[in-house]
Parts: sequence; structure tokens; C-alpha cells
Amino acid sequence: MTDITLPAGFEALTPFLDWNLPTANGRQTKRRTSSREALKAFYDAALPLLPAILAKADEYPLGALPAEIQPLYNIALAVAEVAPHIELYRGDPGVPYAFEEARFVAVHGDQETWRGQPPMAHP
Repeated sequence: MTDITLPAGFEALTPFLDWNLPTANGRQTKRRTSSREALKAFYDAALPLLPAILAKADEYPLGALPAEIQPLYNIALAVAEVAPHIELYRGDPGVPYAFEEARFVAVHGDQETWRGQPPMAHP
């Protein structure tokens, strides 16, 4: 991921490009395996930029994001993954008093979210 360059105005997110994960499964795994400190650092850096990220993504139709905007969109989705853990769970990377999350399998969790594709039909 070191060859990714973020658009102007978003350079503060460069240290957090490891959150540029295109799938829900990737974002959940990253969140579950991160420390409280890592979650908080990412949240604190990305949350203030979230309105600008969403405004930038809104310039394009869903499924037609240019390659240079996809990392921003992925980071916005990662903020949504992390926010409840900072805001509600005191930074705990897991969900307190819940089943082990690794036991759950998201049917469409490996689809690239930015594509905006409808879910695949099941046989």
C-alpha cells in the first residue's frame, strides 16, 4: 500500500493507509485485531476528515469511484467500523458481552464495497 497517494487535503491519513480495506471482512478483521490505542489513533485522525471524504465520494456515482478516491471511501467505511468501539465500547476492539465475532461469516463480506454491486444470488 505504500504506492497509494491520497488526494490533496487528505495527507493526514497517509499513516493510516492500512485501513484502506475494500471489503467488510477486511475491515472487521483489522478492527478486531487492532489495539485500543491503534483504533483511537485512527478514529481521531479520520473522523474530522469524514465530511470531506464523503463529499469527495459523492462527486461520483456509486460503483464508479476513480481509483484515487477508493482509498478515501474505504477509510470512511473503516471509520464506521471503528466508531462504535470508540464511542460505545470504551475502545474495546471486540464487542463486549457478545459471541466471538470470528464465528460469524458475512455472506457478502468479501465483496469490494466501493463497487456498489447488488448482493450475489444464492443457488
